[in-house]
Amino acid sequence: MYAFKERSLHMSLSLHVNESFFLIDHKNGETWSESFDAVLVCTGHHAEKNEPSFPGLSDFKGKVLHSHDYREPWEFVGKRILIIGIGNSGGDMAVELSRVGQVFLSTRRGTWILSRISNGGMPVDIAYIRRFIFKFVHFLPRSVLNNLAASTLNKRIDHAMFGLKADFPPLAQHPMVNDDLANRIVCGSVKIKTDVKQFTSNGVEFVDGTFEDNIDVVILATGYIFGFPFIEKDVVDVKENRLPFFKYMFPPDLEHKTLATIGCIQPLGAIMPIAELQCRLATRVFKGDVTLPSRAQMWEDIRAKEAHMAKQYVKSQRHTIQVEYIPFMDELAELVGCKPDIVEIFKKDPKLAMHVFFGPCTPYQFRLTGSGRWEGARDAIMTTMDRVRFPLATRCNPQESKGALVPHLLKLLIIIAAVILLRFLFA
Repeated sequence: MYAFKERSLHMSLSLHVNESFFLIDHKNGETWSESFDAVLVCTGHHAEKNEPSFPGLSDFKGKVLHSHDYREPWEFVGKRILIIGIGNSGGDMAVELSRVGQVFLSTRRGTWILSRISNGGMPVDIAYIRRFIFKFVHFLPRSVLNNLAASTLNKRIDHAMFGLKADFPPLAQHPMVNDDLANRIVCGSVKIKTDVKQFTSNGVEFVDGTFEDNIDVVILATGYIFGFPFIEKDVVDVKENRLPFFKYMFPPDLEHKTLATIGCIQPLGAIMPIAELQCRLATRVFKGDVTLPSRAQMWEDIRAKEAHMAKQYVKSQRHTIQVEYIPFMDELAELVGCKPDIVEIFKKDPKLAMHVFFGPCTPYQFRLTGSGRWEGARDAIMTTMDRVRFPLATRCNPQESKGALVPHLLKLLIIIAAVILLRFLFA
């Protein structure tokens, strides 16, 4: 495979059906084409800024920008700022800008806020992204899960009292992850507003009839339009933010599976481990070590994922590439040949199996067997919690609590009993 090396700093490219590139050197004005054995597209899926129009916005005399163009808060000191959109970018900007100015955060539907920190200060992904949790919550009715999620989230922030309550259940939308927004609302430096009705030359009216005057800045935290502008439509055609790719990677209609996109997913968990597994799969497909399913089977998988998202999530262009961390990692790992088999692991190494099933689902689990196997994976899994605690132990306490898997077994028994009871009640 060819490498761009330093020339890539000045080049753009266009991928065509004949699987060749036309490359343009913007520095020297040269244009040429080259053929490659395979291509990994790692540009992400955010191709263009989504900049919706609002009545009167063209008459607004203040500054208007998209969140993509926001860099730092210092140029907004003392300003009255309207942020439209309550996704993760909108929430993070609202918190940061509220320390230098007055922020109004506009939302159509509201949101649910998930903290990065769980009970006892444990990182939320370490606490909850575990195989035994994913295994048993799937036995619960969706309505019960939503009620449990709403109750848990409202214990930290009463979403209705803060004006944040969404018109959909917690699991029907990708959550906002934010630890500081509630504090800024309490301080009064962030005020939650409804959707925008119209703009005036220096103010904004909201759909609930309220009005805010003397607005200096409007920031559109309204997301992006997905796509790959450098790839011909005959190769990949993205419509309404829908990426018709097998495992969000492979265009199913290409005769040769020599093109794969990496990281075009929105997971409930970290994206980097998924992208790493996608790369492992792509390279094995390119080498011929893995054969993908038939075109019909790939389209069946794509349609099944679209149907699942339509059933679970609020209809929105945000919810077209949602994946659940452990199930999707297992899907990729099964194709790569490195999916951990808990039963087989238990036969040979019961202690390791307990950590794999009850402990945090880290990427090390996908280095235990098969392609890419790593000798240090077992030790890394067994010492995961040591590395979680290590950066926090800047002051040693006399009675340090290290935790163990035994409490999780107790929790598991409680969960199993609850699942059996709920299944009986809702049968």
